Amino acid sequence: MYDMIKQHRHVIRSIMSAKAVSCTIKSPVALQIGDAVSDSSRPGVYITDINLAEPVNIQEISFKNYYAAYLTVRLQRREDGSAKWVTCLRNYCLMSNPHAEAGSHDYFSIYRQQMLTEPDNVTTVRLILRQPSSEWLNFSIEEINIYPCAKEDSERDVPVWLSTLTPVDEPLDLNGLPDPETVSSSIQQMWALTEIMQASQTAASIGRFDVEGSYDVKLLSYT
Repeated sequence: MYDMIKQHRHVIRSIMSAKAVSCTIKSPVALQIGDAVSDSSRPGVYITDINLAEPVNIQEISFKNYYAAYLTVRLQRREDGSAKWVTCLRNYCLMSNPHAEAGSHDYFSIYRQQMLTEPDNVTTVRLILRQPSSEWLNFSIEEINIYPCAKEDSERDVPVWLSTLTPVDEPLDLNGLPDPETVSSSIQQMWALTEIMQASQTAASIGRFDVEGSYDVKLLSYT
């Protein structure tokens, strides 16, 4: 069952990857935390820069974790002809306990609604990973994808079946059939006339020889 779930997730992510923006992911750069001599074998921070092919309004950043405990995201945005760095996510927790396995291989998605500043006109994304635990010698994030905001005015986003619907104000081609509104009006008039006729009838039928609630014996003898 677990293998099926992993395969299904892989198929979904493969479909989503087709819509990810074009980018170049640089090799991680290690930064040292603590004493450079005693801790030289285990860096505590990795920085990965992602260069986008063109400025992008980011909707989502998705990735798979590999033993990273915290994530900070900085963006280089193009503003007024110059590039400025801003922090849009600070110390986002990827592992509830840096010393335990929980969350170490999970998939994550960071959406623009979670970011501290609007990720628009972004040219570079900088991912800063921290792992304070000495349990893990290496840590990183994998399968990084960046998705742009959808274009609201894009015609190609409109389903084909929706674009073929007949507008409300456009008259229908009836091919010689009577106008639906005229037919509906006639049916309503007939229904009203039927109601009036039914209401005018007496509740009990009158007998053939019934005269004021009694019968004439002479008339009955001829029947």
